[in-house]
Amino acid sequence: MTCKICSKLIVGRKGKLFCSVKCKNYYHVNLRKATAIVVKDLDEILHRNRSILLEIMGKNKLQCKIDRVILEKKKFRFKYNTHQHINSQGKIYYYLYDFAWMEFSNDEILIVKRPLILKNK
Repeated sequence: MTCKICSKLIVGRKGKLFCSVKCKNYYHVNLRKATAIVVKDLDEILHRNRSILLEIMGKNKLQCKIDRVILEKKKFRFKYNTHQHINSQGKIYYYLYDFAWMEFSNDEILIVKRPLILKNK
């Protein structure tokens, strides 16, 4: 079997992918770089969306209704979220970390802040 990076013959246990620690490290460092480049733009959009919701909600409100136009003016990107939840009435909540939003009507958006539960390590 040959090394994934330098194509040298691999000596040692079966299933080994790299000939040395140097080749293994090279592979994983470049894999992390490629991943970081791809997710950077997505992370920026998600954080921007969360910042917009935080600005609207403030630190003390737990929920509010807002006109969709206000979010659009702030350049909120509706198609980006961290996960979704469908409630018992079939309404979809779109989550951005600790915030969720749903289309209350065609013109209104309901924003909900979920209290953070910190886990002890």
